[in-house]
Amino acid sequence: MRQTRNSPTSVRCARFSAAGLLGLLALLVAGFGDAAYAAEEQKIIKAHGVSTFGELKYERGFEHFDYVNPDAPKGGTFSTWAFGTFDSLSPYILKGNAAALSTVFFDTLMTGGLDEPDAMYGLVAHTIEYPESREWAIFHMRPEARFSDGSQVTAEDVVFSYEALRDKGQPSYRVLFRDFKTVEALGPHKVKFTFNPNGALRELLLSAAGLPIFSKDYYADRDFGESTLDPPLGSGPYMLEEVDAGNSVTYKRRDDYWAKDLNVNVGQNNFARLKVEYFADYTTAFEAFKGGAYAYREEFQSLIWATAYNFPAVQEGHVKVETLPDGRPAGTQGWWFNLRRDKFSDVRVRKAISMAFNFEWSNESLFYGLYERTDSLWENSNLQATGMPSEAELALLEPLRDHLPEAVFTEPAFTPIESKPGDVADRRVLRRASRLLDKAGWTVGERGIRTNDRGERLSVEILNDSASFERIINPYVQNLERLGVDVRYVRVDSAQLQEREKKFDFDITTRRYAMSMTPGIELRGMFSSDAATAPGSNNIAGVSNPAVDSLIKTIESAESRDDLKVAVSALDRVLRAMHIWVPQWYKPSHNIAWFDMYERPYDDSPPMMGLGEMSIWWFNAKKHQALIDAGVLRR
Repeated sequence: MRQTRNSPTSVRCARFSAAGLLGLLALLVAGFGDAAYAAEEQKIIKAHGVSTFGELKYERGFEHFDYVNPDAPKGGTFSTWAFGTFDSLSPYILKGNAAALSTVFFDTLMTGGLDEPDAMYGLVAHTIEYPESREWAIFHMRPEARFSDGSQVTAEDVVFSYEALRDKGQPSYRVLFRDFKTVEALGPHKVKFTFNPNGALRELLLSAAGLPIFSKDYYADRDFGESTLDPPLGSGPYMLEEVDAGNSVTYKRRDDYWAKDLNVNVGQNNFARLKVEYFADYTTAFEAFKGGAYAYREEFQSLIWATAYNFPAVQEGHVKVETLPDGRPAGTQGWWFNLRRDKFSDVRVRKAISMAFNFEWSNESLFYGLYERTDSLWENSNLQATGMPSEAELALLEPLRDHLPEAVFTEPAFTPIESKPGDVADRRVLRRASRLLDKAGWTVGERGIRTNDRGERLSVEILNDSASFERIINPYVQNLERLGVDVRYVRVDSAQLQEREKKFDFDITTRRYAMSMTPGIELRGMFSSDAATAPGSNNIAGVSNPAVDSLIKTIESAESRDDLKVAVSALDRVLRAMHIWVPQWYKPSHNIAWFDMYERPYDDSPPMMGLGEMSIWWFNAKKHQALIDAGVLRR
């Protein structure tokens, strides 16, 4: 799915004008095609990396990322857990539920780090070439790049990968590739992407650079769009070792991985194996961790974190328990309305249903005070909207006024109402919510159930796939019932939930989005009108609004971080005023526990964009043996 900014790197550039005819002809022969150099001076950037705004922390020839241990030992198993089940090793298509980490099979043209939010450096491609306009990009690929069967990774494979994702991949790829005009092989190891000049040119280079690469020959007699548990052919650092469908999956590091000594991989991919155990509920998964079924766990359950990490292995120091800072935006977690349902068309209904969730009571009574209330989609960052819109925001919002709630202009950025923590049913708040429903035409009738003027009930179904979440949902359901909402809480398994969400067959569901510090094209998949009707898209709420589409386009085309901040804040303000979700909670830290056999290259200050536990941590064989000798782990 990277931060810290030093001085930008120097990139080699070439300048051409009408007077430099011989140089221009040489460029055209080299494959720059129909790029318009004409009489206008052009600047062609040729570099080892690319970033959203042109800044790179690491210069050409850097030895490794700063946050890794280049001498980290190799070996051992990193094991963790996942929720639910899986029936596929195909992570890029709509069919099936793909196993965790199944993207490790595939390399990309370029790759990012954990200390920059929006930069990528050469992996399969050693160099990227593009004009200042960013209307096209040529990637010069490494001839030594190989798939795991020894076959060469070529430009034709990149073209095939683009076409396979566009034609048979998840529908979100068609949204992502909307501004890709052509992808063509200019030679065995040179591939050119040409973009729509009116598209999100700032972002498109990174989208192309991050394209997973599949083998064209491998799929000559296989259907890319079909789900399968057969291990795919890839060029990445890991391959499949063992799969127990629905229960566990294990990947083993390739000793013959072609890129293991590249600077972007030094000190990374340290574990010989990555293993994921699957569990149907959080409590069972925790008990299995205590018993040593897997060795690393990030804890998301406040009850378990506050009360259960006192078992013998913790007390004896065999299991380490720690809280580390999380420098990323906190994520956008909540109950999301399906706006495709007519009953949610009135914003007053959505706002009233949201008000029924008493976060303050939940935090005090259920979460041990560990969380804070989410209000922004970019919580825990400087991108979130605050107060009244600034002049710069208004310059973007005023032309869109006809498509926006009036509250965007007349009220501060929306913050959920604060309820009293002493009683789950804060009558003051529920009375306000009740008045909103009355005004929306949903009045209390027989047996206290709200109906409209057609006699239809205000019926709401809340989906959930986790037993441990019931203690949070049930009080919320009770408050909705107090409002006269005919509410049903429906427990489904994770596979059912995924299928229903893919088809948008739900009223309200829980979702968490990991938001970027440099948002761009991915917002199309989350909130654009194009994605609202695409099955399986990330636009779970079904947002379809011309103003939102316009703001996303402004974000994509922002030319500076200041411009980006203004545009993101404006979008945040708009989406919050639309009440498309019931904000839940966040915690700007990682609660983690692991059996004391892993080590890492930092103490208490991880890279801003992640802990890197599977990539930059490593295995200590002596500590592992000590755990075995102590009877804590089996061999």
